Amino acid sequence: MTTALPAPVDVKLMNGTASVLFVVFACLSLGTLCMWVLRQPVFAIGGVEVRGEVTHNNVVTLRANVAPKLRGTFFTVDLADTRAAFEAVPWVRRAVVRRSFPNRLDVTLQEHQAAAYWGAESGSQLLNSFGEIFEANVAEVHRSDLPRLAGPDDQSGLILGMYRTLAPLFDPLDSAISELELTGRGSWRVQLDSGAVVELGRGTPEELTARIERFAKTLTTVAGQYGRGVDALEAADLRYPEGYALRLRGVTTVTTAVPPPRRPGR
Repeated sequence: MTTALPAPVDVKLMNGTASVLFVVFACLSLGTLCMWVLRQPVFAIGGVEVRGEVTHNNVVTLRANVAPKLRGTFFTVDLADTRAAFEAVPWVRRAVVRRSFPNRLDVTLQEHQAAAYWGAESGSQLLNSFGEIFEANVAEVHRSDLPRLAGPDDQSGLILGMYRTLAPLFDPLDSAISELELTGRGSWRVQLDSGAVVELGRGTPEELTARIERFAKTLTTVAGQYGRGVDALEAADLRYPEGYALRLRGVTTVTTAVPPPRRPGR
């Protein structure tokens, strides 16, 4: 009776290596074949469906602008790059892109909702309702009551929140905030729709609220003492701990000194 001898170790290693290489080669070949198939024109993107908020953008124009930036077929197109291409369009805040079998892309857009102008009047920056800065054609803003906010870019959300807190406090004066600025030193400055400038100084929202409420409750009385109304306000400084300083149109505390008469013979 003949007993089978075990295969040498080196033969086992060669056989195992050959099997592994065969499997790797088969996987690579299959992967290459799949990629070749997926890149064929039959899988080209057949259309882009745009939904959502398109108030400031025309759907046809959106497709025309983004289509040349699409790379690949329905299966190979990079959705992140496609989303970025849509979000680079003015007024588009967010885009959600999905594949829709067999050969279309579905895009849902969210536009910026302008809450304020941002920075210098000559600029093209706006602030959306989330306190985010974005670039757009300001001539396309549909509202005429937007304030202008200014300050460090990384504080834009804080400044918008402060505006929302302070704006109602001027209602008793029949005035509205047209500009709110946070200076580099952390001080707040307001310009009203009448053109009057109000220095608020530094402080928390609660501290600034207390100053404005005191100012709004007493301004009519103080201006009346000089025969003026609230509309005569040109400037106010609320940075004093126990009061404020005013400048009213047509009122001055400066007198012109009259030189003494000269004596005869001099």
